[in-house]
Amino acid sequence: MDSRLISSPSSAPKPKLLDQVRQAIHTRHYSPKTEDSYVHWIKRFIFFHNKRHPAEMGEKEIAQFLSSLASELHVSASTQNQALNAILFLYREVLRKEIGYINGVVRAKRPHRLPVVLTRQEVKSILGILDHSDWLMAVLLYGAGLRLMECLQLRVKDIDFTSNQIVIRAGKGDKDRHTMLPGAVKDPLAKHLELMKEQHRRDLEHGTGRVALPNALDRKYPNAGKEWGWQWVFPATSHYIDRTTGEKRRHHLHESVLQKAVKEAVQKAGLSNPGNCSSS
Repeated sequence: MDSRLISSPSSAPKPKLLDQVRQAIHTRHYSPKTEDSYVHWIKRFIFFHNKRHPAEMGEKEIAQFLSSLASELHVSASTQNQALNAILFLYREVLRKEIGYINGVVRAKRPHRLPVVLTRQEVKSILGILDHSDWLMAVLLYGAGLRLMECLQLRVKDIDFTSNQIVIRAGKGDKDRHTMLPGAVKDPLAKHLELMKEQHRRDLEHGTGRVALPNALDRKYPNAGKEWGWQWVFPATSHYIDRTTGEKRRHHLHESVLQKAVKEAVQKAGLSNPGNCSSS
């Protein structure tokens, strides 16, 4: 591989470019899925321009790459936007180079679809089929107005049973907000957290029990990642190995878990309306 792909053009020794990208992603505690996606698109961008270093390129080259995705590969609008976000992250967060307006991009066609709106009875039918954590998450989406990732990224300390509130951290627009804790989910959620607390206790006994913290707080407070309040409300069933520290950690549940459960519930309920997590 051309050294320009993975090293800085500066004479001073620096981490390889893709390693810098990964480190920047880890610092912001993006998901492993986002990391893989961003690295993938950055690689493709570089290879598209014959392995030129991104520091030597700018708006013109970005526009050429994005246009090729639409005109030659016929990707969807969401895929093209994903590639754009990855490249902008590279320039702004890693190379510290401000990118201006990108002119002349051939835009991928966005399909025109009407939003799916479920009736109360359809929602009731879906909830009647879901159980355990799937039911809890679906009720929070529908009853508290949470977006899918907002629900999955809830931490224990974000649930206030006393005031019946949920704090959404860094939601849409990177802003915090409060929403109500639905009465129907209060007791089942408390019992769920008791089970998760016991699971966390066992993790600690086995030398694990750590989660990633936002905004580099794990460097400022090294032990906070093991505290109960920072644990995910809906943790993954297995651990992953952090690529930077080598530690075993738990991530929150993957979004596909609830998406699959809702899809199957819609089919079992015999609904013609193709409901999804956003509409449930």
